[in-house]
Amino acid sequence: MGLILEDMDQLYIPNFSKSFDKQISQKIQSAKELIEQSQKLYHQAEEMLLQEIGLSDFGSSIKNVNIKSFGKSFLETGRLDAEYYQPKYEEIMNKAMKGNYASLDDLVKIKKSIEPGSDFYSDTGIPFLRVADYNQFEITPPEIHLSEKFCKENDKLIKSLYPRKKTILFSKDGSVGTAYMVREDIQAVTCGALLHLTVKDKKKVLPEYLTLVLNSQIVRKQAERDAGGSIILHWRIEEIKQVVIPIIDYKLQQKIALLIEKSFSFRKESGQLLELAKKAVEKSIEEGEGKAIRMIGGV
Repeated sequence: MGLILEDMDQLYIPNFSKSFDKQISQKIQSAKELIEQSQKLYHQAEEMLLQEIGLSDFGSSIKNVNIKSFGKSFLETGRLDAEYYQPKYEEIMNKAMKGNYASLDDLVKIKKSIEPGSDFYSDTGIPFLRVADYNQFEITPPEIHLSEKFCKENDKLIKSLYPRKKTILFSKDGSVGTAYMVREDIQAVTCGALLHLTVKDKKKVLPEYLTLVLNSQIVRKQAERDAGGSIILHWRIEEIKQVVIPIIDYKLQQKIALLIEKSFSFRKESGQLLELAKKAVEKSIEEGEGKAIRMIGGV
């Protein structure tokens, strides 16, 4: 489906009163300002992280040649592709490992989901969350569901796969290395391309902090290095387990976590305002401006 330019003059736009237009405009403007504040806080958290580990002004090397002996290459990594050994990856790894660090496998429990196949897809049932249905900031309602019959037959398994609060969803296929921390229990099943990461010791590393690191250039470069060279990107779990995570001072982690949660709070509030404005417009069309104005808190 799509619109072509010639069809644009056939779209009908409702003509509301100036006062109603103004109230809707104010809601949308407020939502825009909240998103801007959210982005500013998130960027502040990113800068705090990068500055702490010495990557604030980091620029990747433009060199594309690196000399490695057989013992320092294939025998250590099992990789013979030249791209894997590019200096830009080595440089960022040196930065990440300069202070305290740990492998991802030491910090989290990794749980795999399922891939039931398209035969069990449906328009109703349990939402089936795929890589395209989320990013580092939000989950969008999935269009695909798992059929009620399949869910009933696999009830115990399905319920064990519901993402719980503080679980980090992490993609290993397609857009590899995208992390999102679930902020409340959700009744949905993730596809096989998404891993569930649960922090083992929250006194060592906070889930909010870890999610930020997973979405940073530190881990994205590791994903690019490991999963590169194929048409459809695939990051092997054994490689993901070895991802290097810098561990900074816990109090600084807490400051970063507070910034991130405030950022997400503003983002959520912005979405609620936009949804309210949309519903008010719909109600105005269906039932008149009076009821719509009362909905959005007008006189």
